[in-house]
Amino acid sequence: MNETSGFSINGYVMALLVLPALQIATVLWLLTWQGGLVALVAIILVAVLWPGFFMVQPNQGKVLTLFGSYVGTERRTGLRWTIPLFMRRTISLRIRNFESARIKVNDNQGNPIEIAAIIVWSVTDTAEAVFEVDNYESFVTIQSESAVRHMASSFPYDPRDDEQSEVALRSHPAEISASLQEEIQARLARAGITVHEARISHLAYAQEIASAMLQRQQAAAIIAARAQIVDGAVGMVEMALRKLADDQIVELDDERKAHMVSNLLVVLCGDKAPQPVVNSGSLY
Repeated sequence: MNETSGFSINGYVMALLVLPALQIATVLWLLTWQGGLVALVAIILVAVLWPGFFMVQPNQGKVLTLFGSYVGTERRTGLRWTIPLFMRRTISLRIRNFESARIKVNDNQGNPIEIAAIIVWSVTDTAEAVFEVDNYESFVTIQSESAVRHMASSFPYDPRDDEQSEVALRSHPAEISASLQEEIQARLARAGITVHEARISHLAYAQEIASAMLQRQQAAAIIAARAQIVDGAVGMVEMALRKLADDQIVELDDERKAHMVSNLLVVLCGDKAPQPVVNSGSLY
């Protein structure tokens, strides 16, 4: 069921017709007690028409129904008047947001993680929000958490070492947010809800493996740093040997080159500052 425009007219125009009739009837009935049939008809008319007035606030919709049948939605703001028999239900069209609860789920590698998300949403079709689901606010909350759980189990927490371009929860926030928004929107479209934004607000390994995973991350960082240091050190040694040969500063045989390379690598790759040793004799 899709939203349609409901019947209503400007409430101020209608009030110009109802209020004078009410005033005339009141004066005739209360002061003279001789209003007769005219006053009685005016009072009955006012009593029948008065319940048709209602107010529509900005970013708000009124869903109109007649004996259980949907007759339309009024979004025009201000004082409105409609048929008094129409039942009116107020639906907020304002943008709302909420943070899902922190849930524990396994990523696609089987690691238990904790995850939560912030979802920004609003009602765009009042008819679907009212008639397609029992409680659209509860529907948004439950389906959003279900989408977060499904999305978290579809991606790894960290990209694998052999697949650096793999989309992961921690390393690709933009791609994960887009995927999460599409997942939630697909679930909430039937309820007339539009998801404006969905982002992860909390992401961490579960407590039972957090310590081990921290050590793993530290080890991976150390290995990556060491690999970069070794690459730089080898380049510097190669440059030093080439520079010595090009400038003809000293001629080194293979054994001396090996000794020099060993010393340079120890100096460049060591964790601590090297202690110089002065050799006052021959190299041999």
